[in-house]
Amino acid sequence: MSPLIRVTKEFPFEMAHVLWNYDGPCKNVHGHSYRLFVTLSGFPADNADNPKNGMVIDFSDLKSIVKKQIVNIFDHSVVLSNKIEKEKTDMFAKLFGNTVLVSYQPTCENLVADFANRIAPHLPSGVKLHSLKLYETATSFAEWFASDNQ
Repeated sequence: MSPLIRVTKEFPFEMAHVLWNYDGPCKNVHGHSYRLFVTLSGFPADNADNPKNGMVIDFSDLKSIVKKQIVNIFDHSVVLSNKIEKEKTDMFAKLFGNTVLVSYQPTCENLVADFANRIAPHLPSGVKLHSLKLYETATSFAEWFASDNQ
């Protein structure tokens, strides 16, 4: 049997957010150049007749999943907690267009957990989400590990 392998792909995107009820400068609209690293684990296909022979997952298949579930939604958006007053969220939508309301404070920590929930159900059989690493700045990131969340 093939060894268990982990594969990782990086997804950069731009996003702005507002931290509701925060006591620092991040209570104002501001943006980041995010970098999401998605790590999957599985056994490489071991069948010469399979066009994906030797792969845990085709990176283009992973790209398709993450683009649909994360990048196409969050890239160049303003993300707001749905606890912000409706008139303010309506104003954000009018001013900025692509506005995403979430049920949590849109911190790096909460975003990475949300992203895990959005990606995992769409992975092919036998492939598991191992971890996510979401860089909010060049020197700051949050990590999510499946082993910590079972």
